[in-house]
Amino acid sequence: MSSLSRELVFLILQFLDEEKFKESVHKLEQESGFFFNMRHFEDMVTNGEWDEVEKYLSGFTKVDDNRYSMKIFFEIRKQKYLEALDKQDRAKAVEILVKDLKVFAAFNEELFKEITQLLTLDNFRHNEQLSKYGDTKSARGIMLAELKKLIEANPLFRDKLQFPSLKNSRLRTLINQSLNWQHQLCKNPRPNPDIKTLFVDHSCGQPNGARAPSPVTNPLMSGVPKAGGFPPLSAHGPFQPTPAALPTSLAGWMANPSPVPHPSASAGPIGLASANNAASLLKRPRTPPTNNPAMDYQTADSDHVLKRTRPFGISDEQVNNLPVNLLPVAYSGQSHGQSSYSSDDLPKTVVMTLSQGSLVKSMDFHPLQQILLLVGTNMGDVMVWDIGSRDRIAHRNFKVWELGSCSVALQASLSNDYSASINRVVWSPDGTLCSVAYSKHIVHIYSYHGGDDLRNHLEIEAHSGSVNDLAFSYPNKQLCVVTCGEDRVIKVWDAVTGAKQYTFEGHEAPVYSVCPHHKENIQFIFSTAADGKIKAWLYDNMGSRVDYDAPGHSSTTMAYSADGTRLFSCGSNKEGESFLVEWNESEGAVKRTYHGLGKRSAGVVQFDTTKNRFLAAGDEFMIKFWDMDNTNLLTSADADGGLQASPCIRFNKEGILLAVSTNDNGVKILANPEGIRLLRTVESRTFDASRAASAAVVKAPTIGAFPSTNVTVGTSLADRAPPVAAMVGINNDTRTLADVKPRIVDEAVDKSRIWKLTEINEPSQCRSLKLPDSITVSPMRVSRLIYTNQGGAILALAANAVHKLWKWQRNGNTAGKATASLQPQLWQPSSGILMTNDIGDTNPEDAVSCFALSKNDSYVMSASGGKISLFNMMTFKTMTTFMPPPPAATFLAFHPQDNNIIAIGMEDSTIQIYNVRVDEVKTKIKGHQKRITGLAFSHALNVLVSSGADSQLCVWSTDGWEKQTSKFLQMQNGRAPAPLADTRVQFHLDQTHLLAVHETQIAIYEAPKLECLKQWFPREASGPITHATYSCDSQSIYVSFEDGSIGVLTASTLRLRCRIHQTAYLNPHPSLRLHPLVIAAHPSEPNQFALGLTDGGVHILEPLESEGRWGSPPPTENGAGPSTPSGATGSEQPQR
Repeated sequence: MSSLSRELVFLILQFLDEEKFKESVHKLEQESGFFFNMRHFEDMVTNGEWDEVEKYLSGFTKVDDNRYSMKIFFEIRKQKYLEALDKQDRAKAVEILVKDLKVFAAFNEELFKEITQLLTLDNFRHNEQLSKYGDTKSARGIMLAELKKLIEANPLFRDKLQFPSLKNSRLRTLINQSLNWQHQLCKNPRPNPDIKTLFVDHSCGQPNGARAPSPVTNPLMSGVPKAGGFPPLSAHGPFQPTPAALPTSLAGWMANPSPVPHPSASAGPIGLASANNAASLLKRPRTPPTNNPAMDYQTADSDHVLKRTRPFGISDEQVNNLPVNLLPVAYSGQSHGQSSYSSDDLPKTVVMTLSQGSLVKSMDFHPLQQILLLVGTNMGDVMVWDIGSRDRIAHRNFKVWELGSCSVALQASLSNDYSASINRVVWSPDGTLCSVAYSKHIVHIYSYHGGDDLRNHLEIEAHSGSVNDLAFSYPNKQLCVVTCGEDRVIKVWDAVTGAKQYTFEGHEAPVYSVCPHHKENIQFIFSTAADGKIKAWLYDNMGSRVDYDAPGHSSTTMAYSADGTRLFSCGSNKEGESFLVEWNESEGAVKRTYHGLGKRSAGVVQFDTTKNRFLAAGDEFMIKFWDMDNTNLLTSADADGGLQASPCIRFNKEGILLAVSTNDNGVKILANPEGIRLLRTVESRTFDASRAASAAVVKAPTIGAFPSTNVTVGTSLADRAPPVAAMVGINNDTRTLADVKPRIVDEAVDKSRIWKLTEINEPSQCRSLKLPDSITVSPMRVSRLIYTNQGGAILALAANAVHKLWKWQRNGNTAGKATASLQPQLWQPSSGILMTNDIGDTNPEDAVSCFALSKNDSYVMSASGGKISLFNMMTFKTMTTFMPPPPAATFLAFHPQDNNIIAIGMEDSTIQIYNVRVDEVKTKIKGHQKRITGLAFSHALNVLVSSGADSQLCVWSTDGWEKQTSKFLQMQNGRAPAPLADTRVQFHLDQTHLLAVHETQIAIYEAPKLECLKQWFPREASGPITHATYSCDSQSIYVSFEDGSIGVLTASTLRLRCRIHQTAYLNPHPSLRLHPLVIAAHPSEPNQFALGLTDGGVHILEPLESEGRWGSPPPTENGAGPSTPSGATGSEQPQR
């Protein structure tokens, strides 16, 4: 096959992967033998899909190809054989021995005899070499590590383990370029061509309207604008375009030799003992997704797309290379190369000076409240300024909170000089925390609650000596603080508890700065040292993956553009030489060096980025600006003089304000015209700092991407900045707040009409009740929770396989309904027995628990990793058990018309339709790749909807159990879900709309076609979603989060209207580790719900009787509307 044909296969693989044709992707990988997908191979091995594993390997090697291949196949077949023995399935073991392992007897007859003798043992672990064999899961993991080493060492896999570095949708781009060229060659080119097929060359019909330029006088690459663009290819086909992807970054650097020794791959003689475990090196991700918001692809019917003229500043070359022929639109947050800003957009006008009292060392604007500025000084002062009112609204002096807990070295240092300078201040991504790094050992983390409410949260003695830098990050979805110091070490701390998570050692000089970031599911940290060394670390304690020199061996800071696609660094060396550069991440080399910095800098030059387009640096008593795509200095500003030689600078999120430090202990605020309008608007207002993202007050009007006097493009919606406020995410990743109005609210508007999110923080703001529990001796998490259908009792299943039932007694004052106003009874029958599930040989805490309640509340079907049990709800007696694992049941659902029929989701990804009365499996259906995590029947549509840990939804007909359709959840900005994240499903009362709950989102689908109608993504500070459910009237959705909070959404719009904080129902001192795992809605009280917590506690919550409901939906006049439609990516709306 020619090299071009080979490259075409890679383009097809990319296309199939982007379109989610997973099986086709892996089939083509195997048949072509060009790319070995290690991630797919790992999944199959982990799941024990041995036949599929060998089938996939057969596309790349055979058993007798070489010694590496022989050992790969031997290890797989040996593991399959041992698992059969472990299950006491002798017949299966004999079959494997004869069919699969006998081939190795020719190479090692003694080994084959020893393997055969294992059949005579009751437990093969009695064999000395297998005595350390653990359970199946751990054994597969150990073998997988050995297999990966063998594959990497096998010459047959050389050049097949890395996917080529391609721009996203490369095949679409090539087709689009071809269509553009065909259109240029048309005799009568139409301005709005309608492409209906790719099977024949494009040709416009008779002229109709404006003519496109002639290809003779206006070549394809000329500067004359085209009359119209093609609609996206997907407008006439079944495939929907996927989000844009970024080039790989850190992984490319990883391809270079690492200072960490590579684990050796032994291809020695095959043996009986288990393979040794070894960490594998990071593999380059194929298509890391972008995090910046992107415009939806439009259909050919979208007039505003077809009529749109080209934005100012886009060349023909750029147009012809745009993917799928979508002309870019200019709005804040779009990727580089598609911006339409001019230097007039830079903030260069001085609007105020703020006096600090001491020399400013670090500044950071609040990520949501654009006019709040955090400042740290050389005297240890921390201040929060409201720039709108020019007030210093919070101030803290340096003080060690718990001196007695400090090290002897720190106490000695403070006894000589009780002062410290601040090296760095930074807000957390959601602005609820701010962190301060001091020149003496200490890091302080404050929690910010609005206004002047800045509270002590954590004090960490992070380093020996100075803490030089810090930053927030989110490894493993856990908010952390990364610090570095004079002791040459980088450390990672839990931002909630202060517990140390990681320590990275390897620098030979004090670590100067850190830059955490992530690409797809790869989290990493860049660090720079005073000797000019740059290193990179994964969160795995495996040492540095990168060892490079900064330009000029300078003390350097690194930063990404806001969209996370471009990496820059700026620094100064001991000789005073300064360097501002952009890096080529894939090669670990400098891509471009920007000119214009002074030759003899007085200090380390500081820099910042804005609008994915501009760079700024403080140098030579001024601020210097560059266009990211031009190495020459764009412009400079002296801010009316008085700046430091190398001033500290910081843009706000929108890039409309710029703070710069002065030599007289002050801060000057510079603004562009939009920033000036913002400040004039808020000057006369009393700013309520508790509104964490009040766009009506905080955000200036967004007229466009450039001043109105320069607007020469069309005025369609796609040409304007979208009416959203961008919320900064981790490491400057952007998130879109889909409900923020773009215009300043008229000052004449009555403020009482401005809707505000209901925040419940105190127990006095709601009714809550913790249910009594005399059974639980030690804390045991609640795995499942449900109200009885009559609403008078709550049933919980704990992780230890024990059920607990609370009943409300009927008396003169109550109707026997569950309520937070009356304590229920933890009910037990007179026999005193407990409803306890069969657990077999499994550890119930590791098992997936599930149960389902019959419609008449008379019995419950339940499982905790063992057999399924059927209990009598009155006597707690076990009526029967059935279906012993494996596989274990992971979800249960009763058929709505027949209580004798149940759907059972299994751990092996199948669904079994079981008839209890005749004890028979009627049918077995398969469509998922991972375990079943949710089932929901619709009696109106006669369908069963299933959801799995593969983030897929499937619709099955209940008539013949055929699969009707399936779809994967749409992830926000290409964000990858956890490997085994649960997805739950529940039908709306109308039996057509479907609620899908995932740790990353809430989504509404319409069955049976599974059209995604709305999506809602929570703020990252709340942590993952742990559970969610409709209220009994389907008007609300109750959502629980890992931070312990509860959100109440309006179901019709997916708009958050109330947030209940952990402190409202857990008092007086809730554990930071405590949070709800499950949430259940009362069957007849729409405003009551129950929570099952990680400590085994069950709580009921209701609104105050005076309120009657949880918050109020936002009024339509304040921009309330539908939530994010399918295809868009909205985030949790800001509080108003």
